Amino acid sequence: MLTLNWLKFCLALTISAYYCMKTIGLIGGMSWESSALYYQILNQKTKEILGGVHSSKCLLHSVDFDDIANLQHDGNWKFLAVKMVQAAKKLETAGAQLIILCSNTMHKVAPEIERSIGIPFLHIVDAVAEQIQKKSMTRVGLLGTRFTMEEAFIKDRYRDHFGIDILIPPSHERDLVHEVIYEELVKGIIHESSRRSFLRIIDRLVLEGATGIILGCTEIELLVRPFDTEVPLFQTTRIHAEKAVEVALGEST
Repeated sequence: MLTLNWLKFCLALTISAYYCMKTIGLIGGMSWESSALYYQILNQKTKEILGGVHSSKCLLHSVDFDDIANLQHDGNWKFLAVKMVQAAKKLETAGAQLIILCSNTMHKVAPEIERSIGIPFLHIVDAVAEQIQKKSMTRVGLLGTRFTMEEAFIKDRYRDHFGIDILIPPSHERDLVHEVIYEELVKGIIHESSRRSFLRIIDRLVLEGATGIILGCTEIELLVRPFDTEVPLFQTTRIHAEKAVEVALGEST
């Protein structure tokens, strides 16, 4: 009987350890539309892995996106870095054990965040690149804000760390994508005309040699869905959130 009880005790400890999930800290609000999607995916993935009525252990620090968007367009990235670092530190102090930044564009200041905290930071590019490599793709298109498409902080990480070449649309199409993001998607506005425009841009990127498309703004997957096109889409919000759950549960590194 003692042996049986001991086995039961060991089994209970094993199950408890398996269910021990690190607390994920989310820097969100950029915009809240995609942050809500992050929260939904975190909980869906946790339940998928653990079953039952399990949900994600997480903390959210949500900023006012109007302030962030104005600073972005003013080019004040130094102050934006300060704000993101402050958010990350608050999450760490509150008990977060892993930080994710719920915005592709704000990963421009990811190095400053990583240097300022003592807990892991899961970079959105690293999570997405892993999925691209699983499909053996080396040349993909990228849609996102003008900052994400035109500056080096995202494209260089894909190329230098993972050997993935990035294609972006021409200038006038980049302007259209940027405008739809800031004038429609972050406000929760979905226009069928904008969806058609994005799909035409995707088709042109494929003609230029892209074998897949990175939806490199966390709001774009609210507009363009996998069933809208035959082209493989890499949904950065979903991939990032699901990877965070795997890391938090110790199923990935």
